[in-house]
Amino acid sequence: MHYYTLGNTGLKVSRLALGTMTFGEDWGWGTDEANARQLFETYLEAGGNFIDTADVYTNGNSERMLGKFIKESHTRDQVVIVTKFSHNGQPGNPNAGGNGRKNILRAVEASLQRLETDYIDVYMLHIWDRMTPAAEVIRTLDDLVRSGKVRYVALSDVPAWYAAQAQTLSQERHLEPIITLQLEYSLVERNIEFEYVPMVQALGTGIMVWSPLASGLLSGKYKPSQEGVEGSGRLATVAGSKNPAFNKFTEKNWKIVAELEQVAQILERSMAQVALNWVANRPGIASVIIGATKLHQLQDNLGALDFEIPTELQQRLNQVSQPEIPFPYIFFEPGIQGMITGGATVGDKPNSYYQSVLLQGSGAGVT
Repeated sequence: MHYYTLGNTGLKVSRLALGTMTFGEDWGWGTDEANARQLFETYLEAGGNFIDTADVYTNGNSERMLGKFIKESHTRDQVVIVTKFSHNGQPGNPNAGGNGRKNILRAVEASLQRLETDYIDVYMLHIWDRMTPAAEVIRTLDDLVRSGKVRYVALSDVPAWYAAQAQTLSQERHLEPIITLQLEYSLVERNIEFEYVPMVQALGTGIMVWSPLASGLLSGKYKPSQEGVEGSGRLATVAGSKNPAFNKFTEKNWKIVAELEQVAQILERSMAQVALNWVANRPGIASVIIGATKLHQLQDNLGALDFEIPTELQQRLNQVSQPEIPFPYIFFEPGIQGMITGGATVGDKPNSYYQSVLLQGSGAGVT
């Protein structure tokens, strides 16, 4: 297992994070406690240390199971726990959800209790509520870090402008910075490339990817058919829900699945491994969340970084999955940018500028 520092910090996390949204059967899919424990132990044995959960997952049972497993295995100092707040678990109470100070302080206490821990390593806003000012969020999260209940703070599923505002305010006001953004990214969902990837590179954060297999679509378990689709799993279970993240059965996506299958056959790797490898090695990516309901799925996913995808095969995947370029990004393409430079070749700085002097000639590598 390889480890990267998360964002502009000294926190070392594994490039593959364990997602625990499948811990519990409350949502009609997932796994029981015995199997969840096996997944947890297998991940740790492989060297993984980065575990993602949320207060809403399986109605809080994901946090409860995870806290129990960590406590019984005496691995609290070994693992890095990410949990999230935003969703409302008390119908009729508007302040039991959202990103206001009142709910954040309520939610963190509830998560600490379910996780059976004194602190949370990375506390993350789960989803933008369209109301709470970024200044209120980052000040509240800074208070939690100062109190010792939280070590680092992060954002998930927010507009790029909101994340940029939050990070800028934290820097200008000397508050705890945002160390990562958790966003959906895969061969079938590449829209973060237009705004978020350049943003995290400029502001010193990294992206933590969720749904790198598009809820199982890229694992090969689903096939198009005359009836619409063949295969069973989460996507089949939630088909017809109002969540656009699960609307994956499209003509373009079936073309991506077909190309991925061919590339995987050439590499003699599973489709899931190739899809994960592609995501993990894209610009701006710090860690990729892998989730599983069965042990063999996790074991397969853990082998996703043991190989390289040759350039020509990467380009095949890039081309078939290329998203349509929306306004105003069409103006940032090389052709139009040439009108600005007068046709001269202009770059930022030579590649040698960014090479670390400390590593030159030392033979040092990345752990």
